[in-house]
Amino acid sequence: KATADSHPELFYALPWSHGTLGLLVGLELRIIKVKPYVHLTYTPLHSQAEYCARLHELAVRPDAPDFLEATVFAKEQAVIMSGEFAELPDPQTDPQARGKVNPIGNFWKPWFYKHVEGYLHGSGGDEYIPLRHYLMRHNRSIFWVVQHMIPFGNHPAFRWLLGWLMPPRIQFIKFSTTPAVREMTFTKQVFQDIVLPMSAMSRAIDLSHRLFEMYPVLLYPSRIYDHGAHQGLLRRPRDIDRVEGTDFGMYFDLGVYGVPQPIREGRNFKTLHAMRKMEEFTREVGGYPFLYADTFMTRDEFEQMFDLTLYRQVRARYGAATAFPELYDKIKPEVDVFAVLAREAAEPD
Repeated sequence: KATADSHPELFYALPWSHGTLGLLVGLELRIIKVKPYVHLTYTPLHSQAEYCARLHELAVRPDAPDFLEATVFAKEQAVIMSGEFAELPDPQTDPQARGKVNPIGNFWKPWFYKHVEGYLHGSGGDEYIPLRHYLMRHNRSIFWVVQHMIPFGNHPAFRWLLGWLMPPRIQFIKFSTTPAVREMTFTKQVFQDIVLPMSAMSRAIDLSHRLFEMYPVLLYPSRIYDHGAHQGLLRRPRDIDRVEGTDFGMYFDLGVYGVPQPIREGRNFKTLHAMRKMEEFTREVGGYPFLYADTFMTRDEFEQMFDLTLYRQVRARYGAATAFPELYDKIKPEVDVFAVLAREAAEPD
């Protein structure tokens, strides 16, 4: 049984190890009491500097919202959503509250990101969303990826008649994927979640715009903690990113999903070269790509990004090195990425 007090080296090395240290057969979690609704407030902002500053301000507050994210619809256009666990107010004190209840997960409802987009051109607003509906808010349209598979999927007639079919079952899609289709998924599309320091937010959005011209883009605040001697795979936050008076740095997840604009327009586009430029930027600013997405780094580049010191000590101590593959070998694409890169390099710009 690994805890922060017993077997602390294993406890702190397990996150991000992707089953290369052992088999996790049980988990104890702290849970908190929740309320049946999320009171969600939508705030439209019309400059990159403004929405980046506002997101950072909300994220580092001691009384930060229970839920916080932003959807960026264009380089200078975003809607910030901040939410709190809530009960419905007493109709006597707020007679309009029940009219603000919105079960966004019902199959006939607009896809969530399209619903959010409706707040972009106005003064914003708020509503009460049933908790389960809120937690699953991006499921039906798989964020906005389904629009590339089913362009008419958000049409009211489709939603009312066939919306109950959404989303397509991901397990079936993966099961039916051939090697050729698998290669196409990262040469014609981008599916990346990248953790970056908030100090680099504007630069990251600018780079994503230059490389992919893809919108919407998601921004989720997140933290990376300083665990001292047991830091694990993610390095200590840099001083510039550390929140004063705390043991964590303020980061955010940049979610980039879909088909780059050049490909949608029929232009030649070197997707892997673009992704490697994004990975180079991520290493430069001290960020990390989530490893469930495709990684295009060499082994040396991967080891520059992640701190494998504790991870390798634990692999040796617990015998994992003879039982499980190394992390890089486990998560690298099964397709020869560097052969694809060579083919891209030979193509005209």
